[in-house]
Amino acid sequence: MKTSIEERWGTHPNDVKKYDTAQLRHEFLVEKLFEADSVLMTYTHNDRLIIGGAWPVKEALKLETVDLIRSEYFCERRELGVICIENEGIVTVDGKDYDLTYKDAVYVGRGSKDVQFKSKDASKPAKFYFASSPAHKEYPTAKIDSTKRRVKELGVKNLSNERTLNQIILSEIVPCNQLQMGLTEIHEGSVWNTMPPHTHSRRMEAYFYFKVPQEQSVCHFMGEPQETRHIFIDNEQAVISPSWSIHSAAGTANYTFIWAMCGENLDYNDMDTFSADKLR
Repeated sequence: MKTSIEERWGTHPNDVKKYDTAQLRHEFLVEKLFEADSVLMTYTHNDRLIIGGAWPVKEALKLETVDLIRSEYFCERRELGVICIENEGIVTVDGKDYDLTYKDAVYVGRGSKDVQFKSKDASKPAKFYFASSPAHKEYPTAKIDSTKRRVKELGVKNLSNERTLNQIILSEIVPCNQLQMGLTEIHEGSVWNTMPPHTHSRRMEAYFYFKVPQEQSVCHFMGEPQETRHIFIDNEQAVISPSWSIHSAAGTANYTFIWAMCGENLDYNDMDTFSADKLR
């Protein structure tokens, strides 16, 4: 198996104003998250979030620690959220198996020493997207499936933003430190997510886009509300959103994305919203 990690530094909004397209993509876009029989990760200095993908095809994959976090094992000082995005698989945590299908998740608590990813059927290998943040306290590992996740219908058809919000890892659903994760499905005929956009200076966020049809794309909007920028994103790519940045997107077709947040405030509704006519 292969384990690799990229490092991304924090950025000041005044600096980002000067970025051209190439630098904007270099700093914020995570272009590759999946490779067969590999665990690929990106570490951002924005709240020390790690995002990654595990794709076990021929073998089980172990979540190894990396030099960047200077720990004996990956979850020594971290919590972890894993969501199955394709087919069926198993996440094993310290010898206990958690069977997952599409949209199922596992919250892995701090102190868990052995985390492994497996596919149930090698001809239909599972894909797992995960996010991890520093944790100050140990909470039990738990599976979150359709009986636990919260589902909300948002948006309206005439504004092209109908979507289904699946809240998966929240402190009200499963005890956790600062990590929050969920999955949003854009309805057919709609294009917008998170509209109107918002910021939340008390936490950062990462968006992972998938189920983007072939030859289609998602245009992700970021930057300060009065100084916006955009990045075109392909299927199974992610974007890092600093706490000072808005985050919203429009697709050339409907799509799905996973949001992962971490920071000091666990109140999901803690956000500063900006109406579309106030953006520049």
